[in-house]
Amino acid sequence: MMRPGSQMNLEEYSRYDALRLAGLVKRGEVSAKELARTMLSGVEKVNSRINAVVETYSDRVEALDDNVEPKGPFAGVPFLMKDLGATEAGKRQERGCRLFKGWVAEKDSYLTIRFKQAGLTLLGRTTTPELGLALTTESVLTGQTCNPWNPEMLAGGSSGGAAACVATGILPVAHASDGGGSIRLPASACGLVGLKPSRGRVTQGSDFGERLAGMAQEFIISRTVRDTAVMLDAVSHPAPGDPFVIIQPERPYAQEVNAPAGRLRIAWTTRSWQPGTVVHPEVARCIERVAAECSAMGHEVSEGSPTFDYEEYLRAQCVAWAFGADVGLDSVAVAMGREINDDTLEPVTLSYYRFARHLAVRDMIMAEEVFNRLRRNFGGFFQRYNVLLTPTLAQPPEPLGEYSTTRPDLDFVSFFRLSDETGMYTPLPNVTGQPAISLPLGQSDSGLPIGAHFIARFGDEATLIRIAAAFEEAMPWADRIPLIHVSR
Repeated sequence: MMRPGSQMNLEEYSRYDALRLAGLVKRGEVSAKELARTMLSGVEKVNSRINAVVETYSDRVEALDDNVEPKGPFAGVPFLMKDLGATEAGKRQERGCRLFKGWVAEKDSYLTIRFKQAGLTLLGRTTTPELGLALTTESVLTGQTCNPWNPEMLAGGSSGGAAACVATGILPVAHASDGGGSIRLPASACGLVGLKPSRGRVTQGSDFGERLAGMAQEFIISRTVRDTAVMLDAVSHPAPGDPFVIIQPERPYAQEVNAPAGRLRIAWTTRSWQPGTVVHPEVARCIERVAAECSAMGHEVSEGSPTFDYEEYLRAQCVAWAFGADVGLDSVAVAMGREINDDTLEPVTLSYYRFARHLAVRDMIMAEEVFNRLRRNFGGFFQRYNVLLTPTLAQPPEPLGEYSTTRPDLDFVSFFRLSDETGMYTPLPNVTGQPAISLPLGQSDSGLPIGAHFIARFGDEATLIRIAAAFEEAMPWADRIPLIHVSR
């Protein structure tokens, strides 16, 4: 137990998850200001080696009032926002892109409001690849974000900055978003818990009804299942004017953490969904071990997977990501007084912009028809199974540079095709709207994290949290500390 007014060091700080830190604040054993100062010292200690933090708000730290008791389940816990997605009034959001450099948000997003109401202290921004397009966090604007387990390897994208901060102990939780795996991929690469909620679970309000044809969801990356569950309770509240309201849970997600999962029907696969590619043997062995553990837990486990036309899917995915993007980028260029060219956009992003300019309404109608078939296909599969287990990344974390939008030799479509060689499993739940979670249940022979990816039925985050909590006990990961960490 800490004494009131005592100095918390980084080793102590990094041992706690967000709820335990909040408990210290609520009991008066440490102040929100002390936690904020400790977080900043962590940034100072390791960020030069991982390049995950764009900026911090040190002036906000000194303005914290120790006499005011923070409210909410995460009272006084430091927090960083991803440089893409939910905005904070008066703060920059540059989206890893030179075109947006210096852009300042006019108001708080509804999710930002929910984070503040949960008691979090917002203290800066984390890195993202340009416009969130890549499964690695690298950009001309902010440089390469490195994996804390091996700084020569990618940290995942597009929430790689968030994941690197949580993995190194700078933070217990961080804001993240996911349009095709951008929460789960970096969670896998950095050895963390990454839940993508169901479509509509976390509102996109108030500036948007939905993003990326409904594929994009925002939430967090964390180290513990209970932080994930309690945060989902805190932020998954419908906003006035939402176009639809998803079915609400029967009870708080926090109550699912220690609840029995029952006997589930679980399918698993290590078959690649992209023809001509294979899953790395170490990743496949990890998923096989996890499937065996599912069976040992009493679940009904069998090998199985949905099937679909990959080429049809790829074309629809590219159209859905790009449709209308040219209009948005044109308006930003006008507002910022800049031109769209290779001085403001990276090579793959410039190809993405040009691809968008040639799309017509009929292309988006085609994409929606393909997505509808995929949803019906997956819906039928999940009538037979409660959960599907796959790899998160088909390969252990790979070297920086391979999947970067700075590559001049790739156009937009070939870039997405390349990315699918290792990230194929995560975009489909974005298309179908289903919840999915990556858990750090394996390590490669070289010590790099390997994530296991669980997909549940639409709206059934509760089952994922029960499974995740069971694996947190059966195959614990809390004691794994990366090479680069604030406690070292």
